[in-house]
Amino acid sequence: MSLYTQLQQARSEEDVKDAYIKALGLKGYTKGLIDIQTNEIWFEAKDTGKYSSYAMFTQLLHYVQVALDKGESVPPFLAVIDTEKAALMKSTDVLPFLAKKTVKWGKSASQYTQEALDEISAHIGTYFVSFKIATHEEEFISTVKAAIKSGDIIRTQITPDNLKQVFDKWVAMIGREINGIDPEDYALLFFADIMHDGTVSTHANLPAELLHKNGAPVFSLAGKNYELGNKEGYRRFWAIYHRPPKSEYRDYLLERRDSLIPLDERSFKGAYYTPLHVVDKAYDKLAETLGKNWQREYIVWDMCCGVGNLEVKHSNPRNIYMSTLDQADVDVMKATKTCVAAHRFQYDYLNDDINDSGQIDYSLSNKVPQGLRDAIAAGKKILVLINPPYGETGSGIGKGDKNKKGVEQTRINATMTDVGYASKELFAQFLARIAKELPTATLAMFSTLKYLNAPNFEKFRHTWNADYQGGFIVHSKAFDGLTGDFPIGFLIWKTSVVSQK
Repeated sequence: MSLYTQLQQARSEEDVKDAYIKALGLKGYTKGLIDIQTNEIWFEAKDTGKYSSYAMFTQLLHYVQVALDKGESVPPFLAVIDTEKAALMKSTDVLPFLAKKTVKWGKSASQYTQEALDEISAHIGTYFVSFKIATHEEEFISTVKAAIKSGDIIRTQITPDNLKQVFDKWVAMIGREINGIDPEDYALLFFADIMHDGTVSTHANLPAELLHKNGAPVFSLAGKNYELGNKEGYRRFWAIYHRPPKSEYRDYLLERRDSLIPLDERSFKGAYYTPLHVVDKAYDKLAETLGKNWQREYIVWDMCCGVGNLEVKHSNPRNIYMSTLDQADVDVMKATKTCVAAHRFQYDYLNDDINDSGQIDYSLSNKVPQGLRDAIAAGKKILVLINPPYGETGSGIGKGDKNKKGVEQTRINATMTDVGYASKELFAQFLARIAKELPTATLAMFSTLKYLNAPNFEKFRHTWNADYQGGFIVHSKAFDGLTGDFPIGFLIWKTSVVSQK
């Protein structure tokens, strides 16, 4: 269970503390006036998200001031945590400020004065790193663990494999705060920002430029300056990421500009599309499991891509093949410029190119791009990345009106003679063809867990041979349009051939 899921179920401050202790793997901790105390870090915790990080740090710094006055030691890091957000700061960034003893503290840590809050907020604003747990959980956990291990807050590098994710966060935290800029120009300003170390740009001839006015960032484009309406997002973003990117990445990143289109969650249709924050988490897990260069090393095929929201976080769309049952989905992707450089095509994966003997014959439809055929024939590294439909005869989760009698009657279904009930499930039919067609592929799939534990899938489990590589589970409520209360897994498998008689 993810940290965020546990926090949403928390009923007390103790539940919040325990959730963070478990997620961070804290050892040798104590609980007391300082909510969580270790040798490396002190935490102030709340069981609600209504308090600002500034207010929580004000409370925590009251305890730090008391410790300093008593001559007691202070840990290298300070953190504030609640059910929605967390923030981390190095103690050395605030100790000189506290040594001045100008803060007018209240009667206790929780009874801080407005003067104390204002004075502390003015000082710490540029020092702490903030995380929204719903979307930045993994980054928070890895940052804290790395800080404890290294003694410093290590910011995330911008690389070819996380470029699209970083850009989406830049748009949300910075781009939308730039007054008067058109969304189609976000990419130009993004590169001006990341290709700058705060003093000088890495490239002299970029279309846009980052300047500074009165200590605040200002963007210049086509002879006009654009200021930020709110600087908090800018501070928070650059507290997470390191800039500029490493020199070996810079030119490659600039070449990927055509793939950077601002995303809007509302642009995706359908009752069971994968939410973008869950896609982010999936890409983090793929990098962890397959290696940081997986987007360059693997050909990706999503054979039930819908309108493409599983692929929009990919930074190298030239390596992507996206097929979908409905031509209308392909038309939507073209109209919205989703993954422009990817190979997008209509294809009925459960029926097309399956001959009467159950074998795959691409000449039957000639829909599969030659590049994908060649990659399959050459045994290249292929990743199947899918969130397949879950329709079955008469009942089930399904997608819209596809969940009805006879939905399982496909050409691949006719080949599944030895798996029993599982042959009625559409997602199991996808697995059967994938194992036949791509026997050495890696499979990364969102699905319910019935293929792992349901009695009706026992025969299927005897024939579907795959090696588990990694994954995570989220609550069904993370997906809009779903009713019920059940887990959905994103599981990564190394596939093998399904036995077909």
